[in-house]
Amino acid sequence: MTPIRQGRNHSAALASAICVLAVTGTVLTGCAEEDPNEGTNGVGRLSAEKIQAKTRTAAESAGAVRLHGSVVSGGRTYALDMRLKTDGGEGSVTTKGATFRLLRIGEQLFVKADAEFWSHGAGQGEGGKADAAAASKLGGKFVKVPQGDPSYKKFSGFTDKGVLLDGLLTLHGKLATDGHDEQAGIRTIRISGDKGSGGTLEVSLEGKPYPLRLERAGGAGTLTFSAWGQDFSLREPEKNETVDYGRQLPAS
Repeated sequence: MTPIRQGRNHSAALASAICVLAVTGTVLTGCAEEDPNEGTNGVGRLSAEKIQAKTRTAAESAGAVRLHGSVVSGGRTYALDMRLKTDGGEGSVTTKGATFRLLRIGEQLFVKADAEFWSHGAGQGEGGKADAAAASKLGGKFVKVPQGDPSYKKFSGFTDKGVLLDGLLTLHGKLATDGHDEQAGIRTIRISGDKGSGGTLEVSLEGKPYPLRLERAGGAGTLTFSAWGQDFSLREPEKNETVDYGRQLPAS
């Protein structure tokens, strides 16, 4: 993506000032409002529906992305910092003061957290003591999550680019364009659902129309997207860093 030139806004302001000074009687000479879509990828001239469609296509075709921010789901807030690509992802998730790392390579999913995370929800008595002892062995290790474990679907969802973006990049209600802006120095067009109550999305006007910032409907979180198409490597943990629990994980 081509960064915005520092002098662009200054030049626009200077041009406006010249227009004001160029008044002859009541007639303005050669004055015209700057086109905010000039020199862009052109999506800013499209309808909101077409912009959303092009944004989803661009996101789906990108090989990789980084997303950062918060998501509210089921009354629970998750702070995410994830790098995702077609065959896996990695990053961190924080909820209720607990942070855990996720790593998925193909179908193999690993979770790394401290012992307190794994012991959360352990009951009292002998069973609870056994779970607490198991949690102490899991703490600080990459725990391989069995695909049949109830936690697998929940955790892997945070690492699945297609599933995650499909669930996030949908605005609700009547779509409309809602002005131009900038995100990290990149010009954007904003689209919104139901005047913002259905969410708002900032779409890049430079290069491909990638989504750059999302405010979810109903205050359900805000996310920024970056590093579109920038590949990264996923490395399976060393054996001495890994625990294959082999049965249902402790409650988390």
